Amino acid sequence: MIRTKVPFVMLASFSAMVGGMADAKPFVSAAGPAAVADPARPPEDRALDAARHPAELLAFLHLRRGATIADVWPGDYWDRLFASSVGPNGTVYAVHLLEADKAEKVVTPPAGSKPLADHPNVVVVTSTANTLSLPRKADLIWIRQNYHDLYDPFMGPADVPAFNRAVFRALKPGGRFVVVDHVAPDGSKLTATNTTHRIDPAVVKKDMAAAGFRFVGESDVLRNPADLHTANVFDPSVRGHTDQFVYVFQRP
Repeated sequence: MIRTKVPFVMLASFSAMVGGMADAKPFVSAAGPAAVADPARPPEDRALDAARHPAELLAFLHLRRGATIADVWPGDYWDRLFASSVGPNGTVYAVHLLEADKAEKVVTPPAGSKPLADHPNVVVVTSTANTLSLPRKADLIWIRQNYHDLYDPFMGPADVPAFNRAVFRALKPGGRFVVVDHVAPDGSKLTATNTTHRIDPAVVKKDMAAAGFRFVGESDVLRNPADLHTANVFDPSVRGHTDQFVYVFQRP
C-alpha cells in the first residue's frame, strides 16, 4: 500500500517540477519498473528483488529521465537501478560519508574508486555528514537503512541537524529527500540506534520538520507487521525482512 499526504498525481508532479521549468523533460512513470525488468541486471541483484520491492518503490518515486539523484551511503544494487531509471542524461551521485574527524581526507572521487560497470552516469562523491555537498543540486536524495547511524558513536556522532540542513541545501527547490529505515518501537526515540539498529519514525519526522522539509508521502511496501521491533536487524529471524518505513520529504 502507498499512502500520500497529497494527491498521488500531485506527488508525481513534484518529480516533473524539480528539474527546472525551462528544460524539464516529461516524467516517465515506467522508467523505474523498466529498469527492474532489464535482462542485463546481475543475477545477484535479481535475487534480492523479492525482499527489496524495487519495482514498487521506483514507481512510487516517479523518477524522470535526466534527473539527478544522490544515494547517501550508496550500494551498487540501487545505484544500478537509479542509473538506468534516469538514463544516460541523468546523474547518480554515490555519496560516501566520512566521520567528522576525517574531513581532511575528503576527495572526490575517492582514491582507488572505480566507476560502476555499464553505468558511467554514476559518479562517486565523498563528504562528511555535517558538510554534505554535491557537485550540483539534486532532484532526489535517498538514504536507505542508515539514517539511524548518524546518531551512533562511529559517526562522531554526526551533527544530525547540520546534516539535514545540508541535505536541504543540496536539493533543488521542490526536490525530495527519501528516508528508508528500520522501525523501532513507538516512543523509543534514539535508544535503539546503536543496539538493534532501528529508529523511532517519529524522530525522523521531527528532524525533517526542524530542517524545513515538508512530509509529503510514504510507502508501506516494506512494512512487516510480523516484526516486533525488538530484534537486532541482523538477527536471522528478521534480517532482510524488518518492518521499514519509506518517508518522502520535500524542500519547498
